[in-house]
Amino acid sequence: MSQSKQPAEPNAVTVSNAPDYRNNYSNSVQVRTSVWDFFMVFGAMHRDANERMQVENFQGIYLSPQQAKALLNILSHNVVQYEQTFGAISLEPQFIPPSGPIC
Repeated sequence: MSQSKQPAEPNAVTVSNAPDYRNNYSNSVQVRTSVWDFFMVFGAMHRDANERMQVENFQGIYLSPQQAKALLNILSHNVVQYEQTFGAISLEPQFIPPSGPIC
């Protein structure tokens, strides 16, 4: 009987940006969940000439449930550190767009 060896854990991680990498500012995030994944749609919200709120989505990202939970932990930790440094973050009343499918 042979035992299969598990690969060794990497001792270094290299991070690089893909050729199509970009930075964007988002003040709108919509989240859709399924059994298999979380789908986050990032956009920018602004008022149009008629004083209506307009959201322009620019990026959708799928995360596994494990990655979504890891992101939650990282964001929670960083928000706590931010508030310890700069003070409490207050949330404004939330604008909730009408429910419906994310296109």
